[in-house]
Amino acid sequence: MNTLVLLAQTNSGEQIQKIATDFGVDWPHLVAQIISFSIVCILLQRFAYKPILRALEERRQKIAQGLDDAKKISEELAQTEMQRREILRQADAQAAKLIEEARAAAGRVKEAETQKAIAEAQQIVAKSREATAQDYARMIEELKKEVGRLVVKTTANVTGKILTPEDQRRLSEETARNLAA
Repeated sequence: MNTLVLLAQTNSGEQIQKIATDFGVDWPHLVAQIISFSIVCILLQRFAYKPILRALEERRQKIAQGLDDAKKISEELAQTEMQRREILRQADAQAAKLIEEARAAAGRVKEAETQKAIAEAQQIVAKSREATAQDYARMIEELKKEVGRLVVKTTANVTGKILTPEDQRRLSEETARNLAA
């Protein structure tokens, strides 16, 4: 602070000259160094500092964009996860519905097949009854013929005579009428 007071009291030009000579300042070299330093600063400003600042700004923007993209991806992932869960829930509901429909269809098919089997069994029983009735009628007819033949033979043996074909026919018919009655 004393130096400033002294500078203010005396002639400032002499004082500055004295200080410069005390410190060994060479004015032509100092001016050349100031010009060289200014040129280097301008060149650095233009070719180094500004490109570095641009690169840093671009990098900052890319990082910000990357963060925004990451946030968007995170939101999309959350939305996709919600959609996946909804789709799975719907698929489970559809699967349960299909299973229920399949069970109902199986029940209907079972009932239809049971009815079909009952109908087939009734047809088989009816056919067997019909076949039995036909067999019974055939056996009765054969029995009548056989009984008629035996009656004719027995009558021939008892009477001791040989029956004519006309007598045999008449006796067979008579026996058949008696058996039918």
